[in-house]
Parts: sequence; C-alpha cells; structure tokens
Amino acid sequence: MGQEHQKRRSMKPWTRNLLIVLFIFILLAFIPTPYYLYQPGTVEALSKKVTVENGKKDEKGSLSLTTVLSIKATNVFVLLYGLVAPDTQVENQKNVKGDLTDKEYNELLIHMMDSSQTNAISAGLKAAGENVTVRHNGVFVQAIMPNSDAKDVLQVGDVIHTLDGKTLNKTQDFIDYINSSKKVNDTVKLGFSRDGKNYTKSVKVVKLSPNSDKVGIGIAPDDTVKLDTSRKVKMNVADIGGPSAGLMFSLEILNQILPEDLTKGYKIAGTGTIDTDGHVGQIGGIRDKIVAAHKAHVDIFFCPKDLKPGDANEKDIMDEAKKRNYHIKIVPVASTTEAENYLKKLKQKS
Repeated sequence: MGQEHQKRRSMKPWTRNLLIVLFIFILLAFIPTPYYLYQPGTVEALSKKVTVENGKKDEKGSLSLTTVLSIKATNVFVLLYGLVAPDTQVENQKNVKGDLTDKEYNELLIHMMDSSQTNAISAGLKAAGENVTVRHNGVFVQAIMPNSDAKDVLQVGDVIHTLDGKTLNKTQDFIDYINSSKKVNDTVKLGFSRDGKNYTKSVKVVKLSPNSDKVGIGIAPDDTVKLDTSRKVKMNVADIGGPSAGLMFSLEILNQILPEDLTKGYKIAGTGTIDTDGHVGQIGGIRDKIVAAHKAHVDIFFCPKDLKPGDANEKDIMDEAKKRNYHIKIVPVASTTEAENYLKKLKQKS
C-alpha cells in the first residue's frame, strides 16, 4: 500500500508539467500577433478569367497575372513559421494597413480590385480601337488623416458625391474646389454614401501638411468610375484583391480582340497598375512576383517602368533577378500600348 501511494505521488510533478506545457501551447495558439507574412504567390492565366464579347481565345501561349500570398499570423506558431520559411517577409500590420480596421482594409482592397478591372477594361478596349466613355461616379475615401475633422464622420469605403450641394464626382474637381474656395477652419458640407445609404454632414477644412499651403478635409481620395463600352467584358477574379493586375488584364482584353495572337506561343506574365488611358503604375511586392514567375517557368515578364523620383519597381526586379540568376526576359513598360508594341515585334516561339 505504501509503495503504491508513493508511486502515485511521484507522477504528479510530471503530470503537472505536462498540463502547464499544454496550457501554454493552447494559449499561444489563440493569442493573435500583429504581423502578416508575405510569400511568392501564383501565376494565373487570364484567358479563363477574362471574356470579351465576340472575342477569341485561341492563343498559343498565355498572358498571366502574378500574385503575392498574404498570410495573417493569427498566432505565434504561424509567426515562427514565417521567420524560418524561405522567401518569406514578416511585416507589422501597422505597415500593411495603418490604422484601418479589418473591414476598412477589405473595403479598400475590393475598391482597388474593382478599379483595376474597370481601368483595365477601358485601357484594353481603347488600345484595340473600341469606343469607351468614362463616367466619374464619386470620390472614394481610401484613408483618413489622424488630424482630420472627418475622422469622426467618414469611414474608409465611403463615396463622396457632393460638396456644399455641388455635384463633384471627380477627384481633381473635389481637390480644386476646396483649394480655390476654402481656407483652414472653414466648413464644407459633404454628401456621401455608405452601405447603400446617403448622408449629409459637415466637416472643417484642415492644413494638409506643415510644409504646404494646401488645404483639404484630410482624406486620401480616389475616383470611382463607370464605363459605357462597345463590347462587354466579364471578369471572374473574386479571389484576387488589389490593383496590381491591371496591366495584364488590359493585355488579355486586347489580345482577345486583335486578329493576331500577341502571345506567339510564349508564357507571358507581369504586374502593374493601370489607369483608364492605359498608363502603367508602380506596385508592391515585385520581388515576390518575379520569384513566382521563375517557379512557373515564365518566358517574359512585364513590370512598371521607373519614370518618377521614388519609383523602384524596375530597379528592384532587375536586382532580384540578377541576384537569383534568373533568365526571364524582364520588360519594363509605361503603358499597355508599349507592351503591345513589344509583343508585336516578337518572333513566333519555335
């Protein structure tokens, strides 16, 4: 009896330690971290995602978008994985979405993707000589400055339609009106929509920067547009967010309309934002995208050309490809037409 009693007592510290370890593991699994992981994503052919009315899909090669895989480090174990996994960057969520809530951040991503698709349709159809009319439909609120009086009135995702009762659906008109008629501490009446409901509220005008005389209501505005087009274009890309596929969308639309095949048998991928006139803009995560393209055996990769001070996409992707000894043909472009002209001069792949 004494021996049995002694044996049971000797197991208690081991059992207690095991329970403590299990408790810590469970606790760590449910404690969120303020980090995101970024890795090279996928290369996805656009012929299955884009359909142009009365267009063709007989290309010998492919035009593809490239993605960056974003993983929220929901617990310490995911974060630890990110610290040791190859080709993985760990970013504080403050650097990713600032002070935006998850809902606001998702609203922003959806807007950017919607704008990217609309702009790409316009750019692609225009490059093909089709008729396109762009109708501005309001000013989208992308971000709100901390010193803005609008921070307690507006939310990211709101769309402003009027200022002081005047219909101003274009970002530049919005900016020009405030700068020409308002000064610091003046009041401006905003008419805006949110989740299908309309609101009218007033906010004060603020100085946008200590080193500038420009005034505003302290938001980052962006155009929302609708198109009237000679052909309908359908896109099936609900699982992809952000604006960086604009260039490749426009090229796929163009290729489905032109009588010739722009791909000429090559596997072509790329990245870059696009505006309604086909101008290509800078994007984030370009180093990850060239890694994804290499893994997918891409022949040609289009990237945004560095044109302005601060632009770095062209330099970064060239540096990354050289460092990794990649042999993809990287082609910096400033417009859809520039990419089109490059492809038209290509010889057919043997």
